This record gives sequence, structure tokens and C-alpha cells, in this order.
Amino acid sequence: MAHTLPWPQTLYFRALRTRMHFSLLANDPASNARAGVLHTDHGDIPTPVFMPVGTLGAVKAVHPRELRNDLDAPIMLSNTYHLYLRPGTSVLEGAGGLHAFNGWDRPILTDSGGFQVHSLSDIRKITEEGVRFSSHIDGSKHLFTPESVMDIQRSIGADICMAFDECTPWPCEPAYAEKSMHRTHRWLDRCIARFSATEPRYGHEQALFPIVQGSTFPELRKQSSEYVAGKHAVGNAIGGLSVGEPEEEMYAMALLCCEILPKDRPRYLMGVGTPWNLLENMACGVDMFDCVMPTRNGRNGMLFTREGIVNIKNRQWADDHGPLDPGAHSWVDTAYSRAFVRHLFQSNEMLGQQIASLHNLGFYLALMKEARAHILQGDFAGWKSILSPKLRTRL
Repeated sequence: MAHTLPWPQTLYFRALRTRMHFSLLANDPASNARAGVLHTDHGDIPTPVFMPVGTLGAVKAVHPRELRNDLDAPIMLSNTYHLYLRPGTSVLEGAGGLHAFNGWDRPILTDSGGFQVHSLSDIRKITEEGVRFSSHIDGSKHLFTPESVMDIQRSIGADICMAFDECTPWPCEPAYAEKSMHRTHRWLDRCIARFSATEPRYGHEQALFPIVQGSTFPELRKQSSEYVAGKHAVGNAIGGLSVGEPEEEMYAMALLCCEILPKDRPRYLMGVGTPWNLLENMACGVDMFDCVMPTRNGRNGMLFTREGIVNIKNRQWADDHGPLDPGAHSWVDTAYSRAFVRHLFQSNEMLGQQIASLHNLGFYLALMKEARAHILQGDFAGWKSILSPKLRTRL
């Protein structure tokens, strides 16, 4: 019975009477990779899934219609810190939430801003109350607390809201990592209490995902995973990785967390990563990913393909009139040649950045669909072992 659970689980138990739920469909027999569906009021999200990053409510250089109709992205990620500063919650509330504001009718996940304030190390101060920081836009002073971050995400209207946490740097001293982890846990309890005490906005369900921390220390990751698992959330996240640690340490921590986090709930690895990172972490049991890499690297001329990485700015592509990518994961792959796209970059034409961003997102999203198909077929591990080394090749 709900009343027998100790606080704060009692509050959270009520908060989780939700329409949002996860259906696990298949497990790869030779790895921990899984295929499932996360059901939300704004649509179903097939997993594994990559979430394009629309920090300010829009993916850079990509029109929302292209994101939806051409790339078929099932979910977008936006950022609490950035949307709070600009355009601000009053504007979003006046529009009826971010979905109405930007015209995106599929699910939205909002990062809590914990990573962003972590990156503002010179202009922020962390206390038990929360984080005081200066705006990177105009220097104005602000305070994020677990409670205010829950309220902001309610106002944004995200389908999935992330708990407020502290993302520790790497490398990190064990003592600080432990202190930070326990503070993140205390903040999580405050997030849960506030989220439980408030109602969903704009007529659709909203869910809260806790975040596991603990840097690259196995015992801390174990403690944090157990603490988070005890909250019985709709889904859970793994934070504090892909911050500079060696890839093998990332995979080891992800695997450890996935072995503890509930098997019947989606697992979200935050801020990861390269195409091969995605495949390796899928094999650990991760279901959800996000990263700015496909768009940011695309805007700098780096294209990901099944045969390896293409730096489209290189001279070798100047007379290559074949398709941008014969794999054809997006319409731009066959509509334009490598020579033409190189010319756009050399000429500093904005269209080059748009084409490269579309290509990379198309590649990532197609990789998710292909991985999911192999998990459902039961041959994911063998497929990954052949493809992953190719993805790292530099052409």
C-alpha cells in the first residue's frame, strides 16, 4: 500500500500514477541491449532512441518539419537553463508551453540545467540550497534550487523532466565525488517532493527522471544507482559521464548502473556521444541518448557514415561528384555531392552547415532504427562487432 512507504517514496508513488510507461519488447541474447517503447501523451518513443538536441527549443540549422517529416525524430531534447534565461517562462506559459511555442507535437525532454551550471564554474556557487550563477547572456544573478527547477520544467511543459543534480568534473577526487553524490540525492528528494505537490501543465502528462551520479568510482555508482532505483520512477538517467573520462571507464560505469537500475524502466545515458559510443552503451543496457555531436560536428564539416568519418572540408573531396553518402539516410545524401557540400563550406555558405546537420542527424536516427531491428532479430552483438570498428575509420 502507498501509505506504508516511507517519505519521500510515498509522495513519489502518488506522482507516478501516470499514463507514461515503458514496454520492454526484446533483449539481445549476447548482450544487455534492449528494444522497447516508451509511451507518452505526445506519442510513442521506440527505443533505443537518440534525441536531437534543441537547446533553445530548436535544433540548430534544422527546420522542425525536417526533423519530424524527413528524419522522423520521435523526441526532442531542450534545456531548462537556456529556456529559463531566454525566452523565459512567462513567454512559454503565454504560448501554452514549449510544444505550442515551437510547433513540435512529439515528446520533449528537458535537461535540468545541472550540466550547464557545472560548465559555468567561474560564475556559479554550489550550496545545499542550490546553485547561484550569473547569466552567460547579461551577467544577471540567478538561483536554481531543486524546487525552482521543477517549477520551470512544469512551465516549459516537458513530457520528461530531469531531476536537478550536480555533474562532477573528471578527474574528480573520491571525497568530492561522494559529497556531491549525496547532495544530488538530497536534491532528488526535494525534486520529488515538489514534483509530487504540483500538477502537470497544458493537459498532458509529465514525468520526473532521477539521475545517477558518482563519477567513475564503482562503489559510488552502485550506491547512487540503488538510491535512484528505490524511487520507482517512470525512467532513470545516468549522468556525469562523457565528461572527459576514457571510453572504457564510461562503458564500465554504464554497465554497472544498468545492472542495478530497474529492467522494466528506460535508462537514459546523458550527453553521449559518438556513433560507436551509442552502440557500446546499448550493449550495456542503455535505451536513450542525446548529444550535440551530430549537429555541432556537422556545422564544422564532420560527417558520420557507415564507412567512417568524412571531413568534408578536405581537398580530396573537391572533385568527388558522387553522392554525399551512398547510404542515403536522409534526402540530402543523394541530392548533393561531396564536391558541392565541400564548396559550400569553403565558401562559408550557411546551406553547407544545414546539409551536414541533416545528414548527421539522419545517420544517427537511422543507426537507432537499425540497431533496434537487430535487437528484435536477436543478432545485435554480432552486427555491432562488425560495424563499430568501421564507424571510427577516418576517410
